[in-house]
Amino acid sequence: MKAKNWIPLLMSLTLLGTTVCISAFRQPQPQHEPTAVKTPATAEEARQPTEEMRGVWVTYMELSMEYEENRSEAAFREKFAHIAHTCRRNGFNTLIVHVRPFCDALYHSAYFPSSHVLTGEQGIAPDYDALKVMCEICRDFGLNVHAWINPYRVTANDTPEELCDENVFLSHPEMCLETDSGIILNPADAKARELIENGVRELAENYDIDGIQIDDYFYPDDIGAPDRQQYEEYIEAHPLSPLNLNAWRELNVNILLSELYLLIHHCEKDIMFGISPQGHLSNNEALAADVVSWCCAKGFADYICPQLYFSPEHPQLPFEQALTDWTDLELADGVKLYGGLAGYKAATDADEGTWEYGDTLLSEEYNILKKNQKCDGMMLYSFSALEDEEKQTEIKALTDAFD
Repeated sequence: MKAKNWIPLLMSLTLLGTTVCISAFRQPQPQHEPTAVKTPATAEEARQPTEEMRGVWVTYMELSMEYEENRSEAAFREKFAHIAHTCRRNGFNTLIVHVRPFCDALYHSAYFPSSHVLTGEQGIAPDYDALKVMCEICRDFGLNVHAWINPYRVTANDTPEELCDENVFLSHPEMCLETDSGIILNPADAKARELIENGVRELAENYDIDGIQIDDYFYPDDIGAPDRQQYEEYIEAHPLSPLNLNAWRELNVNILLSELYLLIHHCEKDIMFGISPQGHLSNNEALAADVVSWCCAKGFADYICPQLYFSPEHPQLPFEQALTDWTDLELADGVKLYGGLAGYKAATDADEGTWEYGDTLLSEEYNILKKNQKCDGMMLYSFSALEDEEKQTEIKALTDAFD
């Protein structure tokens, strides 16, 4: 597949002038045994960091304090130190921590209310800054940390159950779209884009992070027609050569991404901007996710990590074929490609039972990534897989392959 021969910044500036401006509750989990904080210098099992990306996604469910009896800063520090210790001991070097899941924040934000994840109620803030704590602990363990956000998502499948008055859907409903599956910020709304950018700016300026990542929540695949009127207004304003509906939606997303890229790179810090889209390349079209441009043109992202959550023997799309679809793209200079691995599927009957064909499938996929000259590492979804007893054979084979 050939690269698109245009530069996103020029595209954004040009089209912005001719186009109207234009994302399950965790069940209670058993308490883990207290884990003493060990730095790499004192933890014998800690391995030396490598240039290769070996990341672990840490979801908002895994960071949740809402079901904990003790929601203090000390309790959160203990929880996250356990996460960092486990990841470092297993040879990972980067944590991708979920800090804005529902237009709310697991950090002190001037733009988004505090997440229900920390206190059980959106808008009620804890007496500590969770992201600051996570950054401190990651540094103690010699780990890099990327702040993971859902830029558009406000609710998904009735989560959160209740929104606070400060949530954007209640304070500025005109900036949002409602679908059957939830509520998102309208990607075509200039004020919604400004809100997202302000949130990214405060992350980049206020926290000791190495990266900012957005995932695969763009336009939902059940978007329907809540933005139809806005699209028709765009056509009326540009009757000669209007974009079709999906191309217009892609443009809306691309403008945001190119502006976020510029914003992050204008900060006086060395922060990477990454995107983790769906792993089935062609499925991204339904989400208005122009992944080919993100890979093939500079100015959208520093890295792309497709979620290659397929077994090696997946009956419709085996892992290696999914990877090949991405590596066949002509990657722009400076754009790194990582592979997202499905730790959560290991030792399950997922993908029509093909994850049960062996107990070293994750390590096999890692070795495929490692041998591919276009790949610079991997990210594992998610931390819980490292503690699931049924997955330990798979996890050990994977981490042994790091050596």
